[in-house]
Amino acid sequence: MNINEIARLAGVSRATVSRYLNQGYVSEEKKVRIRQVIEETGYRPLSSAQTLRSKKTNFVGVIIPKINSDSISRMVSGISKALSREGYQILLACTENQEEEELRFLTLFRENHVDGIILLVTIFTAEHRKALRNLSVPIVILSQYLKGYSCVYHNDYQAARNLAEYLTKTGRRFGYLGVTRRDEAVGRERLRGVQDAVAAAGGFLPEGNILECQFQMESGFLQAQELLQRAPDLDTVICATDTIAVGALQYIKSVGKKVPDDIQIAGIGDSTLSRVTDPALTTVHLHFEEAGREAAQLLTELMEKGKDAVQKEVKLDSRLIVQESTRRRDGTL
Repeated sequence: MNINEIARLAGVSRATVSRYLNQGYVSEEKKVRIRQVIEETGYRPLSSAQTLRSKKTNFVGVIIPKINSDSISRMVSGISKALSREGYQILLACTENQEEEELRFLTLFRENHVDGIILLVTIFTAEHRKALRNLSVPIVILSQYLKGYSCVYHNDYQAARNLAEYLTKTGRRFGYLGVTRRDEAVGRERLRGVQDAVAAAGGFLPEGNILECQFQMESGFLQAQELLQRAPDLDTVICATDTIAVGALQYIKSVGKKVPDDIQIAGIGDSTLSRVTDPALTTVHLHFEEAGREAAQLLTELMEKGKDAVQKEVKLDSRLIVQESTRRRDGTL
């Protein structure tokens, strides 16, 4: 018994059964039919997946840049939940954002016969593309867009633009703490969204007010210091991530500036940290767990359908969360 047979007996599509097992939207009528078939047949995803093909390992390699990240942990949670329902276990490989480690794990997973790979990297090089072409198993790219591959990623440009548009209502002199522009999503697209919004509103964001950080609070703290030395009259600081923003917030407060009275500050990511800072950080919610779940579902389709599978891309939206670190549009704090 497998998902295809469950779908046939319930009179629904395979995709509907997959959504049901992964807690996605299914009409109540179809839920009842699927549940009845599962109960009557005693179907269990793990045991059925193990009998689909003798060559299957039921392992999926998941390559991540770091472990101590709120966003990545949410994505991994979504991946794990979705794949476990399909009978797969994940092999987690952490690269610490090192290209050599990313390439090593791609080779390792290729040689050790996982059924598929989910890859999270910040920068794609020619070596990455070469390694991907050499793979003999399906792969899904998560958090970045890469032409020719199934991808799940956020609309980082629009997320940053929406945030900056909101801040232009109460700010004029901007600073930006970003990351390397070699990172297409977090580095280049978020910066582009901020620049376009500020320019459209007639705000001031010169190149000298754009600084590059590491994905660390300490880096946000140090670069905020550099930023305010360059532009002491800033009234708004936008950060590429919440982690950077929390560090910058600490520095701004440490020199006696009031937030948001003197300087308003915001980040992107809706991390746990954004809710416990003082003041709470205005941010943008990105659907990280959903992204992980979507990546797992795309990979499952690729693994099950083989050569008949179609490459797909999923672009997720975002939601602005206004908290106490920014001024309100009506002029209140």
